Amino acid sequence: MNTLRFTAGEPTVKITHVGPGLWHALDDGRLAGRGEATTRPDGRVFLSVDAWHRSVFDQLAHAMLAALPGPLHTVVDETDHELLAGWRQAGLTIRRREWEYVVPTDPRVTGPALSPPGVTIVPAGAAEDGPLRELDRIVRAEVEATVGWAEMPAEVLPRPAGDTIVDPSKYAVAAEGGEYAGLVRVVEVTRLPRIGLVAVRAARRRRGIARALLTHTLGVLHHAGIETATAEVNEANEAATALFESLGAWRANSTLELVRHGR
Repeated sequence: MNTLRFTAGEPTVKITHVGPGLWHALDDGRLAGRGEATTRPDGRVFLSVDAWHRSVFDQLAHAMLAALPGPLHTVVDETDHELLAGWRQAGLTIRRREWEYVVPTDPRVTGPALSPPGVTIVPAGAAEDGPLRELDRIVRAEVEATVGWAEMPAEVLPRPAGDTIVDPSKYAVAAEGGEYAGLVRVVEVTRLPRIGLVAVRAARRRRGIARALLTHTLGVLHHAGIETATAEVNEANEAATALFESLGAWRANSTLELVRHGR
């Protein structure tokens, strides 16, 4: 257990490294804030600080950044100006922006669920486990070989080591020629469905498969009485931006990913 005492600013706190990836700020023995370093499934380390005073935030961030090697990341709602300023003052810089889209489910807005010739949509929960996992490995390898998985949405689902499919029932797939060509994953966050991943094999892109997967999935949600879903899109991903906006989706807010590459 490592302990540091800071006297700059108010209140004066003692920063204690209480365990792997966890720091506490104590003010006269009372918890005044906590910091956490979490390793995501893709290996990136993300920091978070929960503190009641800006000076406590600064001291926790200083202690964590001094203790950990880079690169270190964090995610901030762009409208949270105080938190953003705190991380930037601590030395992190903006790496990218993600837009959160609200996506309508009404087919009168999104358009009908039409598949390209020869493509069949397999509903969520009906995909074969082995081919689904193989497709997931293929599309992730293709992403990593091009833009890199770090350019995908920062918020990723926890998963067992070596496996990327947590719950096969969350995935609908597009089948063509006896194999799976694309997939979409929908998860429910506080009763609001979130489109967590849409991916199509590189050789099958630009044929409308991603759109077919989305319109099918949104239609299922609409039939269940759900009016909207959400999705996060990297600002730099022009194809995904165009796809969601063509479905009538609109931007609700934005999140910034910040990074510090070294000590």
